[in-house]
Amino acid sequence: QVHIVESGGGLVQPGESLRLSCAASGAPNRFRLEYYAIAWFRQAPGKEREEVSCISRPVGTTHYADFVKGRFTISRDNGANRAYLQMTDLKPEDTAVYYCALQIWGPRADCPITYAHWGQGIQVTVAA
Repeated sequence: QVHIVESGGGLVQPGESLRLSCAASGAPNRFRLEYYAIAWFRQAPGKEREEVSCISRPVGTTHYADFVKGRFTISRDNGANRAYLQMTDLKPEDTAVYYCALQIWGPRADCPITYAHWGQGIQVTVAA
């Protein structure tokens, strides 16, 4: 069983930054984040969930949705079993619940289409 907890959300003004963290855990002495591809998704009120970014394994090739390119950066720390989403120049349209998701994945540069493990999500609100 994989357990995921997001943190770092909150209320910020347009143009400001936030760093989301994703802490992952699993069976003691068996879970290793390095075997998973990681993605961040978001869902705004009244809208469908959309993928924001993903990072593959093992070298961590990154992919971004066009609407966050140049503003958001995804990263991973396999030793700490954590992933991050650094968000800069935030806009009101970035307001959403952000989710971290994991999927067992082979050593390849692309990312999965679907993810088996999800966190509960964390609210990010961008407003003046």
